[in-house]
Amino acid sequence: MPAPRGARLYGQGMTATIALNDGTSIPQLGFGTYLVPPQDTQAIVGTALEVGYRHIDTAQMYGNEAEVGRAVAESGLSRGELYLTSKLDNGNHRPDDVRRTFAESLARLGVDRLDLFLIHWPLPTLYDGDYVSTWQAVAGLIEEGTLRSAGVSNFEPEHLDRIIGETGVVPAVNQIEVHPYFPNERARAASLSHGIAVEAWGPLGQGAVLGDEVIAGIAERTGRPPAQVILRWHIQRGDIVFPKSSSRARMEENSRIFDFDLSPQDMAAIDGLDQGPQGRGGPDPNTFAYLP
Repeated sequence: MPAPRGARLYGQGMTATIALNDGTSIPQLGFGTYLVPPQDTQAIVGTALEVGYRHIDTAQMYGNEAEVGRAVAESGLSRGELYLTSKLDNGNHRPDDVRRTFAESLARLGVDRLDLFLIHWPLPTLYDGDYVSTWQAVAGLIEEGTLRSAGVSNFEPEHLDRIIGETGVVPAVNQIEVHPYFPNERARAASLSHGIAVEAWGPLGQGAVLGDEVIAGIAERTGRPPAQVILRWHIQRGDIVFPKSSSRARMEENSRIFDFDLSPQDMAAIDGLDQGPQGRGGPDPNTFAYLP
């Protein structure tokens, strides 16, 4: 399935961007910081910025926003050159907590605005099932001038329908688990039908897909490493991806995905790796109820 309705892809390489439904744009390739220990984050993100990544994804839950901020401050890059994303922790869903902890995220990151802020999980079994007021509070940050784009993460079709139906405000992004073993097409299709861009977390299936025989065959045929093949599959589908690595060589390898194309046959072969619900590696958003 292609990029969201109305979205356009601009540029090549690490400058390629996707237009969002709110009139802003986002780099299609970014760098993720999930499970990057705080003590290592500054050095790793600093290296990613040196390599050329300009889109950094973090979260309140990751506990490494301050270290991301220090890497950004020491990079010498201007604020306008960077796209910064963070996400609301599960314990902060009440509207007053949204506003308070968003300000704390800005302070930790050392910036006066974020490019994208997401509700990390819908948590439909917590907070009396009220994630609508959480969404209203997140979207309201845009009016305050401290946030460019508001979005969600791990929202299923029914979650999207509810927040849009009750508020009239459409998220710019839905960050969901997507990889060849779990394309998550139901959530992806629902997002795209609303004009919501899809960010794919765990784009390599947390490493599980790298050894797949189909991927290996395509990698041999194209002369590309398996990770590049998988990331290219995402790019051609219109997904926004942010792989992570502590290795500079791997960071550089993961960025070289804009100078080749997979054939329609290769794309179809990777599509065929879908394992359905069994392919999901992360929690089910309908039942996930973790609080810090």
